This record gives sequence, structure tokens and C-alpha cells, in this order.
Amino acid sequence: MAKKKQPEKKSRPDANNVEGLRAEVLEQPITETLDVNYMPYAMSVIVSRAIPEIDGFKPSHRKLLYTMYKMGLLTGARTKSANIVGATMKLNPHGDAAIYETMVRLSKGYEALLNPFVDSKGNFGKVYSRDMSYAASRYTEAKLSAICAELFRDIDKDTVDFTDNYDGSMKEPALLPTTFPNVLVSANTGIAVGMASQICGFNLTEVCKTTIGYIKDPNCDIMQTLLAPDFPTGGELIYDVDEMSKIYRSGRGSFKLRSKWRYIKEENIIEIYEIPYTTTVEAIMDKVAELVKSGKVREIGDMRDETDLGGLKLAIDLKRGTDPEKLMQKLMKMTPICDSFACNFNILIAGNPRVMGVREILGEWTAWRTDCVRRRVYFDLSKKRDKLHLLNGLKKILLDIDKAIAIIRGTELESEVVPNLMIGFGIDQIQAEFVAEIKLRNINKEYILKRVEETDSLVKEIADLEDILSNTHRVKKIIIEELSDIIKKYPTPRRTTLIHSDEVHELDEEEAVEDYEVTLFLSREGYFKKITPMSLRMSGEQKYKENDGLLQSFEATNRDELLIFTDRQQVYKARVSDFEDTKASALGVYLPSHLDMDEGENVVSMIMPGDYSSHVLFFFANGKAARVALSSYETKTNRKRLTGAYSDRSPLVSLLHIPEEREVAVFSTEGRALVFSTAQLSPKTSRTTIGVSVMNIKAKYSVYSALFLEDSTIQNTARYRARTIPVAGALLREEDRGEEQMSLLK
Repeated sequence: MAKKKQPEKKSRPDANNVEGLRAEVLEQPITETLDVNYMPYAMSVIVSRAIPEIDGFKPSHRKLLYTMYKMGLLTGARTKSANIVGATMKLNPHGDAAIYETMVRLSKGYEALLNPFVDSKGNFGKVYSRDMSYAASRYTEAKLSAICAELFRDIDKDTVDFTDNYDGSMKEPALLPTTFPNVLVSANTGIAVGMASQICGFNLTEVCKTTIGYIKDPNCDIMQTLLAPDFPTGGELIYDVDEMSKIYRSGRGSFKLRSKWRYIKEENIIEIYEIPYTTTVEAIMDKVAELVKSGKVREIGDMRDETDLGGLKLAIDLKRGTDPEKLMQKLMKMTPICDSFACNFNILIAGNPRVMGVREILGEWTAWRTDCVRRRVYFDLSKKRDKLHLLNGLKKILLDIDKAIAIIRGTELESEVVPNLMIGFGIDQIQAEFVAEIKLRNINKEYILKRVEETDSLVKEIADLEDILSNTHRVKKIIIEELSDIIKKYPTPRRTTLIHSDEVHELDEEEAVEDYEVTLFLSREGYFKKITPMSLRMSGEQKYKENDGLLQSFEATNRDELLIFTDRQQVYKARVSDFEDTKASALGVYLPSHLDMDEGENVVSMIMPGDYSSHVLFFFANGKAARVALSSYETKTNRKRLTGAYSDRSPLVSLLHIPEEREVAVFSTEGRALVFSTAQLSPKTSRTTIGVSVMNIKAKYSVYSALFLEDSTIQNTARYRARTIPVAGALLREEDRGEEQMSLLK
């Protein structure tokens, strides 16, 4: 017999053989990789993890709560959280840490939900604290809250579908038959692949009333009963009718939440006792500490967390003379004490993610709940029909009990009892099985009569259930009655207060910045200092780098705006408050780096524009000067840099800010000087104007300096003053030269 030829084994390429390894690499188009490898992962995250469904739960929530329900924790005593976590792993294979974190979020102790589903005992942390860790599962205890009875009502009556768990060893519900729109009551956040969900919580009583109103009239004004979102951490919601209407309509939008606080005059402190749902105590304290350290907030002496068993409390010690109202307005603008909540009502409907408005969500929930009620009614109807069928068979036996006994006694084989009863009384197998199973003590007329009397009531009940199935109005009435019962059984007072947006006074940027006097110094190489008067009095000589020195210095306030001109025909906008206070002994801030100037770009001059009503004079080497209105540099947007600040036709020699008309002295390399009034120059609207000639310059000479007359060394003013321009200027006398005469650009 011939030996069967074995297939040749492919030799594995040697790890050191790079060419061999390359030969084994299979090429796959990126589109195929995305379709085969990435899309199943993305859909799994969207459908099975991150996005809640119409019952308001993600799979992890549902698996945990159903496990607790099957453990008898709805009516029983609490058990260790570790027991619950271990039992949940039969449904949720993602590990004990993830399961316990899910339980923490659903717990009463964590305070993340308006109506928590887990009645907890022990340390479960707090939603408003980043650093307050929850205790390990072996130390805490839990059971289901009373409201969970509304999540599992009639779950054993085929109200929802059941699916296999991950290993097929048991069944779990695909959804929970919640008797109220939990999807709107419980806040939910999820980040999937390419999409996310952010659902704010609403007050249970308001949601139930709104749902009742919607069922009665789908076109009702839901904003009359569903006032606004409600949060377990309280706070104040700044209510904007248009924005809230947009959220209700589209499922997208945002609103602001702010803290509640009180001022205790006797102790001169502010106590914050409720904060926005979106932030934490630590985030607020970190931001306030940062503002105090940077000098942007000077009114606070100390801030501490005094949270205790009585609840959250942040205490702020105020310095003497501080206005608490203005300070809180400033903190509202600059810290998470006032924060925004962005809504994205993305919900899975039949396995497909959809962003819906509140009315659309109520419509989907009502349709789904209607199906649950119909399935429950049909389940009860089937049970009653089966019972009626058995009683009808028993009714026939009642006609001749002795005959039934005789048939049973006269039958030799047990297997023939049921067939003989079927033949003897004309009943089917199910009825005959029921009769055959009656106990000997119950084979009497009284027992059978009592059972048969139930027939009439069963007929009425069956007719009533059939009418419910055929009458949509009655199904809606049942849903409304259940919602009304929830309002009575679980009254929920509103926690978040509504403040209309027109009642809120927001501190503008000017008011938010503390105002105090400072002196500004700019060196020739571009180093900037902001020094307070007190620090200036205590300081010694100004410190500069070698070969550097003072270019400009003037008094200002911390709220002033600055225009910083450079040698690249650009101007940078900054505020004095953008810079920290410093001392004379420090070099200061290097402006080219601080303002992100171009490489090699240098500072020419710095001015304070004020209300932008004044002018600026540019003097060029070719003897021309341009008077430009500062309003040309005013912008409505927050642009930090403007190009084309002045003409590039000739090198810039000097730049002078003229809030009022003054006399200017101009000097040329020929040794000539000119004095004229700025009123002789007409302002130009274009920033890049080449200007007008003020000094006639010969080809080989140029203007090298221009400065205000009082700052120059000219003594014989009349000699150089010109009534009209342009002129060549007069030759400088020795006494008018001055040793310190130099260009502002040197």
C-alpha cells in the first residue's frame, strides 16, 4: 500500500532574517482593516457599554441592579458589597473594580443621583469630591432602594425580553420595565467611539407630571411642568428660556450652574454650601489658590474645606473692607464656582444611537412602556384563560362525580386514567390531567362547586383584559395611574434653584481685574516690569542686563491696556493685568517671548491707548511723519496681534503718543533740528500711510531722532521753530546739542 504523501511544512523564517519576516507580512487595505477590525469594536462600545437605552441604564447598571434583585435585596436586609460584586460577575465579566465603581455611582452615599437605586451603608465617597475615596467593597453594605420596586415591577410577567449572559449559563433582561421615564430622571454620561452622551437629571415629580401631560396631549407645553434640570448637589441654575427651549427641542445645548453661598458678617467669611454638579471641591480650591498666588485675587485671606457630616462647606476668609458680593461675582467668572453643563441627549433606540429632544424621548418611552403594559396584560390574560379552561373541565366532572370515580377505579393501568376521563366526559388532555391530580379529600361536591364559582369572575376578568389589549386609551390610563402613584409614593422636592438670566449680574472683564496703581518700565532690549508703588519705594536701583537700559517708564493702573509696537511693523495688544507684579531687582518679563513675537522681532515702543481717542506719531528716516488715529488699532475681537501697524517704506526712527497737541523736536544726521507743533499734522485713517514730509533731507543724510520738546536739550527754541512744514531745519548750536542726545531706538 502506497504511503500517503504528507503536506510539506512551511519553515518559519528566522527572527534574525528580516527579509523572511517581511515575506510573511500580509498586506490589507486600510478600508478592510477598519471594516473588519475597528467597526465591530466601535459598535460594541456604543451598543454594549457607553450609551444608555430607553430605560435609562447602561448594561453595567442593569446587570448590577438585576443581580441585586435576584439576591432578594429589594425587601431583605443589606449585605456586604463584596457579595454583590461577586454575584454580578456572573453577568458582567469586566472585573470587580468596574462593578464596584458602578455600584458607588448608583448609591445614596455618593449622591450622584436624585433618586439613588442603591441603599448604601459605609463610606461611598462623594460626587462633589475628587479626593474623598470610597471604602473597599468588603467594608461597605448595600441593598436596593425602595424606588427599585418601580424598576422591576412585573418583570416576571414577560414585560421585557431576556437574553443569554456572556457564557450562556443564565438569562438577564435586555431592558428593565421602569414605570417612569428614568432616562430623564437619572443623570448619565458616556463616551463611546466617535460619539458621546451627556444626559442631565430632571426632578422625578416634574418628569412624571410632564409624562402624564404628554400622554394626554402630545402637543402640550412641556416647559410648563418640566421646569429645568435638577441636580443632587443643588446649586442655582441660570435659566435662559431660549436656551432651555433649544435643549428641550434638539437634545443639545448648555446652561450654567453656580454655587450657593452665604456671608457671615460676624466672622467676615463666605460659606459655600452647594456647588455645581460638574465640578469638585478640590477643583474650586485649586483654582482659587492659583488666582491668589498670581495676585489676580487679593481679597482672600484663606480658604479651607470644612465639609463634615452636616454636608459640604467651603469657608473663605475675607480681608478687611472686602465686598463679598463683588468678590463672589469675580470668583463666579474666574473659577468653577460657576460652571457649564453641556447636554447631549444621545440614547440607544432599538440598537441605534439617536440624539433626541425631551418630547421625542417621552414619545419613545411612552411607546416602549405601552408595549411593556400590553405584554403584561397578555401574560395575565393567558394565565386566566388557562385557568378558565381547567375550571370548565372541572365543571363537567361536577355533573357526575360518581362516574369520574368509577372511571378512575375501573381503570387498571395508570397511563389509561387520563384517556378514559377524556372519553368519559368529552374533555381534552390538559383538563383530564387537572382532574386526575385532584386530591382524594377534594373529590366532593362542595370543593368542586367553590372552584366552579370562580368561572364567572374569570370570564369577566378575561373580557376586561381583552378590552384593554384592544383599547389604546385604557393602556394609556394604566400608565398614567402608575405615574400618579409614583408621585404620591416618592415625593421629590426640587434641589436646584432657578435664577432667571436677566436677574444675574455678571462681572465684566474690567471689574474682574483688581485695580491698583503701578509703574511700568520697558528696557531697550524688551524687558518689561510692573512694580507697585509700595514695592517701588522699598526697592533700590533698577536692574538691567549688561549694555541694556531704560527705554520708557510711566505710571498706569492694573486694568490699563497696552499697545506694543515692534520693528516688524506689527503691534501687540496686552493688558497690564496679564503681567505679574515684580521688583526693581528683577530683570522682568522678556516681551518677545511672552507675546510670542516672530524670531528676531524687537520692541520699539509701548503706549497706553486709553479710550483710543488720541493719536500716535511715526517719524521715519526719510524725514516723513505719519499721524495715525489710535482708533485704527481698536478691534472688537480679542486679537492679540495686528500686522501692518505702520509704513515699511522707510526705517522707523521714533514713535510718540500724543493725547494732546504738543511741540516736537526732530534731529537729522546733518546736524540740523526742527521744532513744530503736532497740530500741523493732519491724522490719517490708514495705518500704513507713508506720512507727509516734515524735514527736507539731503540724499546722504537722514532723521535719527524725534522727541517731545521738553524732553530735548534745545534751549534756543525760537531758532528751530517752523511755522510751516516741510523745512530743512536750522543747524544746531553747541549749547543745544547736549551729550545725552540719542535715538530712542539705540
